Amino acid sequence: MSDHKVTSLEELSDLCTPWCIHVVGTLRIADHIAAGIDDIADLAKAAGCDYFALRVVLSHLVNKRVFDEIQPGRIALNEVSQGLLDPTRRPDLHGIGGRMAYAWGTLPTFVQTGQSGYADMFGLPFWEDLEAHPEIAESFDALMGPAGHGTPDPNFPVTGGWENVKTVVDVGGGTGAMLAEILRNRPEIRGTLVDLPKTVARSNEIFQKAGVANRVTVSGQNFFDPLPAGADLYLLKKVLNNWSDREKVLILRRCAEAAHPASRIVILGGISPDETPHELAIDLVMLGGRVSPLSEFRQLALEANLEISAAEMQASGGYVVECKPIQSG
Repeated sequence: MSDHKVTSLEELSDLCTPWCIHVVGTLRIADHIAAGIDDIADLAKAAGCDYFALRVVLSHLVNKRVFDEIQPGRIALNEVSQGLLDPTRRPDLHGIGGRMAYAWGTLPTFVQTGQSGYADMFGLPFWEDLEAHPEIAESFDALMGPAGHGTPDPNFPVTGGWENVKTVVDVGGGTGAMLAEILRNRPEIRGTLVDLPKTVARSNEIFQKAGVANRVTVSGQNFFDPLPAGADLYLLKKVLNNWSDREKVLILRRCAEAAHPASRIVILGGISPDETPHELAIDLVMLGGRVSPLSEFRQLALEANLEISAAEMQASGGYVVECKPIQSG
């Protein structure tokens, strides 16, 4: 790989290179080269695009050492462009990839107001946009991992152990991959999946495949509405980081209202140890959410009638925070 290093403000602020990479990723240029098509004219025909425009884009990327030009007009992959063959790494302006790329144009709104400018760009807030465009929602789920919520890890710690947990409500649990793994690993537990109706409608295949369908109830609803009551554990995985502090309190309050005195509310994602540096990520820009340091989250939990009972970093790098309802009197 090249030892090329960024040396100037101009290079740091260059938008040409990332857009060129997004375009060749969308056109699957690397795939065509890997299939034996290396002449730019032939690549243009294979990709269905303009020869001159593709030539100048590839020339730019050759200069940036993304591709190699082995002979005039003939392009080869190198260590950098080999990454474009990997569907999980390849930029793609179709589906959710296009939403993410263009959403960076709303960064000024996020910085100036702390709120997402996504609706200004695409006409609807993010979650409503997914609801209105199933093809975008499907590509979002595929990007996020199994069932849209990443690789399930059902072995997070619970105060007092899992022996006392008989019922779990997965709040905002997508199409149920995490809940399915929790139930598959613990035959004594029953679960309820809560998410929007179109999302939970796609969960049956996942539960059937895991062999847990007979122990699951689905509740197609907004999780700002009252939640199924009386569960031993309410799970919020990768939910709170998608919302403002005001909305976080509303979600947590719904959990507190539904919980019984011994319930646990377990949060995976959206909270960090106080010393963790802040990072700018596309989900903050698209959703206007934020990760809360533990000390700040403590106050949010109190506003929702919850108190933190445990917080620990897992070996996997995930941070688990557990809350319990505050008892009156």
